Amino acid sequence: MSKTQHEDEKVINSDQVNSTNESELFYEDEDEFNDEEPNNFIDKIGLRFNAEIRGVQRVPETKRVDNSLLSPLFMFLSPNLAISALSTGALGPTVFGLDFKTSVIVIVIWSIIGALPVGFYCAFGMRFGLRQQIMSRYFTGNIMGRIFALFNVISCIGWNAINVIPCVQLLTAIGPLPAWAGCLIFVIITCILAVFGYKTVHLYERYSWIPNFAIYIILIVKFAQSHSFTWGTMEGSSATKAGNVLTFISTIFGFAAGWAPSAADYTVYMPHNTPAWKVGTAMVIGVSTPTIFAAILGAAVAMGTFTNDAYNEAFESGSVGGLVYEILCGNNTNQGYRVVVVLLALSGIANNLPGSYSLSVSIQCMWSKLAKIPRLVWCILGNFLSLGLSIPAYYVFAAAMSNFLSIISYNVSIYLGISLTEHFIYRKGFKGYDVSNFNDRQTLPIGIAGVVAFCFGVVSTVLCMDQTWYVGIIARKLGDYGGDISFELNIVFAFIGYNLVRPFEKKYFGR
Repeated sequence: MSKTQHEDEKVINSDQVNSTNESELFYEDEDEFNDEEPNNFIDKIGLRFNAEIRGVQRVPETKRVDNSLLSPLFMFLSPNLAISALSTGALGPTVFGLDFKTSVIVIVIWSIIGALPVGFYCAFGMRFGLRQQIMSRYFTGNIMGRIFALFNVISCIGWNAINVIPCVQLLTAIGPLPAWAGCLIFVIITCILAVFGYKTVHLYERYSWIPNFAIYIILIVKFAQSHSFTWGTMEGSSATKAGNVLTFISTIFGFAAGWAPSAADYTVYMPHNTPAWKVGTAMVIGVSTPTIFAAILGAAVAMGTFTNDAYNEAFESGSVGGLVYEILCGNNTNQGYRVVVVLLALSGIANNLPGSYSLSVSIQCMWSKLAKIPRLVWCILGNFLSLGLSIPAYYVFAAAMSNFLSIISYNVSIYLGISLTEHFIYRKGFKGYDVSNFNDRQTLPIGIAGVVAFCFGVVSTVLCMDQTWYVGIIARKLGDYGGDISFELNIVFAFIGYNLVRPFEKKYFGR
């Protein structure tokens, strides 16, 4: 084969994308992707237990056997039905002082909006067989793509640490279990499941939502029997109300969209010719529906703290976990309700499992030398790092969760501003990608535009963020407590910064 012919095969145009020979164009040499033979003792041990040992290597078409649309539908359904979603919804009335009606409007609208990028990015894993943070190199450039991989690792570890807390609160409400012991239990169970990889993660998420949903129905019935619900009122000036609403919007968006930097990781074993709109739609429904249900329920039970002294005391002493325990059990001597509480606490495993899996491949995306260390090792190390963070965060849960979700939305919004611009304006859709050698820097944008756009996004964040530890100059103008408008403006700032530099980058470097 001549050099010219070889290069022609690497060019992917719209006709080739729709042709029946696409797999040949994407995978000229299957041996290049034959990474299922372990070359170290860790992978040998993992393979003996049927664990996934593939890391960031591209998944060949012959290995893409996940044909079910139930995979993207249920992948994030169980995580978003866990108690952390309920805790997120409870922040509206308890932290931001919103009434129930306003909380519901924010939850519904921004859960759907936050789910849209997750559905969009999942199509790339299916189309190209590459992990999300490998695709980031094409979206944001080689330099910035690796930085975003680092941010995703931090996000996964931090999110796992935060998710554990309300679950441990439930367990400690039942009996004298130390917080550190509860955190350790969750991390060990989650780590074991994540080590087994893609199939185990999908299998667990497909069914683990069922007990959560049943428990939430019981919670609704018990809460309704207490007659503690109130619609509530919002206090303060119009500016203060607007600021609180904007900050809650950032929180809900961060919760739903936080899966976007990992979305493609969970479709890499799906055939490339699976209709992208079907996969994306399934993913959006699977993210938004449970978020809306659980978060609204969280806002509802939080309203009970304003009318019921027992609920308020439980919330003040044990946060959302203590509140849920009081609603389900209270002075009830029926031990069956305590079993229900334990099952609900275990929902944290479903929530942490995707992050535990994605952090292991995101670490490998940061640097080629890190990719040589088995995914299984990174999975274990990352999970135990989250354990170290979860224990101190346990004692400042509400502030930690609110701040962390907002920070996730900052990162995701900058990522959206850059990647959507590159995909639609400069690559003009899927036809513009040559992924034949994702480790060859000559096929990737250098990343100058990505770095500039990221800096623009950081400027926007500093000006517009509203956290307990810092309030930006613009955010301070929005009411007595400030208002967070960072994620909205981050997208705009990143878009502007990217388009200022990207045309020159393409002109002078050709990529």
